[in-house]
Amino acid sequence: MSNTLERIKRLVAQEGKIKISEHGYDELANDDLTAREIIEGVVDSILLEDYPDYPKGPCVLVLQRDRNGDPIHAVWGIPKNHAQPAVLVTAYRPDPELWDKEFMRRRQ
Repeated sequence: MSNTLERIKRLVAQEGKIKISEHGYDELANDDLTAREIIEGVVDSILLEDYPDYPKGPCVLVLQRDRNGDPIHAVWGIPKNHAQPAVLVTAYRPDPELWDKEFMRRRQ
């Protein structure tokens, strides 16, 4: 597991150490997802892509599951030069045309 994802999971486990971006809220609403299911689902998330040197701070793309077990991609990050909070940047239902059947790898 990546250091960034480990840090995010620890922050999510602590009350008050989470922020959801405005873009994140918009995407949740667009795909009929709840913040609660994304936050609760990070504990079982699977790392897809790790961006430890992203200019705005380290972030990860993870595969999570919604309340029905359907795939969700979520981008979580930590602001640059800060130890907290864990920020849910966005979460969305992945497009099956762009991802393999497990939603783990981008199609070529």
